[in-house]
Amino acid sequence: MASHGRPGAVRKTKKGPTIGTGGHGRKSLEGKGPTPKAEDRPYHKAYKNQELAERSAAKRAGGKSAGTGRTKGKAAEEAVTGRNSVVEALRAGIPAKALHVAIRIEMDDRVRESLKMAAERGIPVMETGKPELDRMTDGAVHQGLMLQIPPYEYADALDLVDETIERYKRGHIGNAPLFVALDGITDPRNLGAIIRSASAFSSHGVIVPERRSVGVTASAWKTSAGAAVRVPVARVGNLNSALKSFKDKGIFVLGLDGDGDVSLPALSLGREPICIVVGSEGKGLSRLVRENCDQIVSIPIDSAMESLNASMAVGITLYEVSRQRSA
Repeated sequence: MASHGRPGAVRKTKKGPTIGTGGHGRKSLEGKGPTPKAEDRPYHKAYKNQELAERSAAKRAGGKSAGTGRTKGKAAEEAVTGRNSVVEALRAGIPAKALHVAIRIEMDDRVRESLKMAAERGIPVMETGKPELDRMTDGAVHQGLMLQIPPYEYADALDLVDETIERYKRGHIGNAPLFVALDGITDPRNLGAIIRSASAFSSHGVIVPERRSVGVTASAWKTSAGAAVRVPVARVGNLNSALKSFKDKGIFVLGLDGDGDVSLPALSLGREPICIVVGSEGKGLSRLVRENCDQIVSIPIDSAMESLNASMAVGITLYEVSRQRSA
């Protein structure tokens, strides 16, 4: 008698060939590659911590990283926070990318004036929540107002010198090329005041090094009282190399120092193409910069005064050069 087995049982058979995809599903098996590092994932905590550290480092370096515009590297944007600071920055004509205003902000004269000036200059006004403002300003006191400043567009120093020399040769400018270079100046207010003096006495540009030097920050813009719009600022990777190139192009390099071998009233190169180099108030000119100067010029001062502020020394020297050129 034949046995039919258990109901529902399936007899095991030898497995035969199965139907494949013909390679059409190969891409779905490839995956998306290796998992990105935590620092490269925008929504990861490590990414935000790295971004915060970079912004803090940029602010400690003067609000800028090494190079913008025509120089290498990516510059960091800067934020002006607080009602007084924002309204003063707008009054000074600092270029702005956007004005961020807290939602349901308590109005006062400073807020109204800021909104009015932003509207007149075509600056976008954005309503922003307080948590977002706190994040954008790294927790700084903002009082519901933040002005977003774009990176400064630095000129190329050698291009600036070449263009100025060419304009002088063609008679497009009346005075010989005149530049100011900074050696170790780290205070943005000093830079702003120097730019202001450079504009007042017809200087053709200000040169700043990329390292151990201040850049054009919002504070420098404000101190310059708008002169940063008229006087180009160039950044160089190596100040000594730049000074050597200037000398090769026929520009005399004059260093300012209290122990100079030439007194400012006796300066004989005022009418020539010159670049005035000023060091920090405490350290003065560095050794290599001093060696690259054609003359070291001193400003006669009362013996009770040890030294002059860098911006004051530049202003006095530029005045004397201007006086000689107009005499």
